[in-house]
Amino acid sequence: MHILLIGAGGREHALAWKLAQSPTLTRLSAAPGNPGIAQHATIIDVDTNDFAAVAQFCTDTAVGLVVVGPEAPLVAGLADVLRAAGIAVFGPSAAAAMLEGSKGFVKALCAAHAIPTAAFARHDDADSAIADLSRFGLPVVIKADGLAAGKGVIIATDAAEAVAAVRDMFDGSFGAAGTSIVIEEFMVGEEVSLFALCDGKTILPFGSAQDHKRVGDGDTGPNTGGMGAYSPAPCLTGELEAAAMENIIRPTVAAMAAAGSPYVGVLYAGLMLTAEGPKLVEYNCRFGDPECQVLLPRYRGDLAALLLAAATGRLDACDAPFSDDSAITIVMAAKGYPAAPAKGGAIRLPDAVPAHCQIFHAGTAQAGGALVANGGRVLNIGAQAADLASAQAAAYALVERVDFADGFYRKDIGWRGVK
Repeated sequence: MHILLIGAGGREHALAWKLAQSPTLTRLSAAPGNPGIAQHATIIDVDTNDFAAVAQFCTDTAVGLVVVGPEAPLVAGLADVLRAAGIAVFGPSAAAAMLEGSKGFVKALCAAHAIPTAAFARHDDADSAIADLSRFGLPVVIKADGLAAGKGVIIATDAAEAVAAVRDMFDGSFGAAGTSIVIEEFMVGEEVSLFALCDGKTILPFGSAQDHKRVGDGDTGPNTGGMGAYSPAPCLTGELEAAAMENIIRPTVAAMAAAGSPYVGVLYAGLMLTAEGPKLVEYNCRFGDPECQVLLPRYRGDLAALLLAAATGRLDACDAPFSDDSAITIVMAAKGYPAAPAKGGAIRLPDAVPAHCQIFHAGTAQAGGALVANGGRVLNIGAQAADLASAQAAAYALVERVDFADGFYRKDIGWRGVK
């Protein structure tokens, strides 16, 4: 089978790495790709923002499956264009991708179907939002309604900070994503990520993870797209996972199907494990980044066959075998991230990497024959071992062998799980 992978980050490098191991794969193409993805796939010269051109490439080269990594093209309707051309796609339609594309949409769905989540209010102007803040208490969570690359969330600890966050969002600090906002109550508990594959009707659990959103050690500083992750999440017991599947994911998938927007792809539920049980924080319509980089090293099946089954309505005949090992990944970011990351810094990678470790490229480029930084999050350094502490030690040992003078990383990734 010829597969086309869409995307250019660490998540897509992990997907390319795992897809390349699939016995059902005959050819792997990728766009726009990166130097790491190029180790496993042929990088093609197709503008991924030109959906008709992507569809034409698939038709011309007999692509049997398109795997869409990032959320933006899904929200914009790439899967719809491809399906209209008769091409199988792992990824939801634009209507189904609203589960990530609009936080207000998700909150309304939760309210309509009694799905447990935080109390909320949606506002389209700053004045009404500010007037509504007081009923939520402090801390209070303020979110840009639309896509903000994982950064459109402010947890305000005092009234002045909350007002400033509202005004900043409506003043354009998160672009078009902040033309509408959602105010939420602050939930107390352990936050965890749960993944499920869907084919429109069948749901297959696909592992758990925990990530570190804050840029600094000790979970300090501004939110980022994620500074590291580990899998499985020790705090998500089998009982809690079953409750989340039954009370959150299943009613969501059923509601989308009933609305005529069946969900196809991976559904990523961010959960808060509260004293009342799991509650939904938010949905993502794609594999997390960097969560994908710790899920796939633990997956023991044929990923190409599994994603094709999801894309073609045949998940009922599938399972998802995972290793009992723990996996961890550490993000090496460019200095200045997340505000103004420095680009162009030289990177020298180790000549050899242990079999139980991986280096995934997240934001790299080739310049004059050398590898350089080309984004905020630049590399994902990962390892697997029988326990999380051992995986953590192996990953940090590999980090120390990477020569990236313009880079930095957190020194405590995995601390919750190890503790």
